[in-house]
Amino acid sequence: MDLIISILEQGLIFSLMALGVYITYKILDFPDLSVDGTFALGASVTAALLVKDINPVIATSVSIIAGCIGGIATGILHVKFKITNLLSGILVMTALYSVNLRIMGKSNIPLFNQNTVFDIKIESILIIFIIALFAKILLDIFLRTKLGFALKACGDNEKLITSLGIDIGNIKIIGLMISNGLVALSGSLLAQYQGFSDVTMGSGIIVMGLASVIFGEAVLKKFSFIKTTTMAVIGSILYKFSTALALKIGFNPTDLKLITALIVIFAIASNNAKFKLNLNFIKRGDRDDSNKKLIQNI
Repeated sequence: MDLIISILEQGLIFSLMALGVYITYKILDFPDLSVDGTFALGASVTAALLVKDINPVIATSVSIIAGCIGGIATGILHVKFKITNLLSGILVMTALYSVNLRIMGKSNIPLFNQNTVFDIKIESILIIFIIALFAKILLDIFLRTKLGFALKACGDNEKLITSLGIDIGNIKIIGLMISNGLVALSGSLLAQYQGFSDVTMGSGIIVMGLASVIFGEAVLKKFSFIKTTTMAVIGSILYKFSTALALKIGFNPTDLKLITALIVIFAIASNNAKFKLNLNFIKRGDRDDSNKKLIQNI
């Protein structure tokens, strides 16, 4: 029972990161590698503030703001400096490694003697569930606003957004800001949950986020009534369950990266029976109908 609760807790914490990855990869079609850095940034900022006896809620909030700034930096490099989206993310991720070290002052900060958001007299699983649910509901509400529809349209058809007189660059920056804010929140909660912050804790986090998003979509795609954000959350829990099961049956912890890669391959293969990963196969009529709906919503 303790194992199941632990899987649920970690899965829900990482689901916040998965929601952030969902925004960039599924909505914006933006391969944002900076999340590896902003995940650790959220943990670093939180740890640095907690050791100075700052209120955990304030420390967590500041970490979200720091993550948003990281996302804005990626967006500015891409939009204003015309650097490719992939390289923009890599540059910010690389820079944040040094920034995180500067913030913490060392590579690792233990938090076992510090107050955290989990010290209140409520079960950890309930606290994490409330935070994850609140974040998901807020994201769903945002995506139903005019700005949210513009964000989705930006990933589907940039020419359409331009024809409506909307600045695509600003929309991308806003999307990256929200995405990395969620990722930083995930990193902040994980640091408080596990009792330490480490400068390398964001390594490979982007693959984990992709695995969660793709896995959730592959398993739940037949249930049309389930929101895609819910799929990302459930996918994160399924991912943690898969890795826990792999360790349970005898795999070494050093094999987790391989297991993650295999999960992504399996999810993509099952989600695309003929490996058609290009959306250009959509019929012209369907695309026109979709564009009309987006125009009406915007």
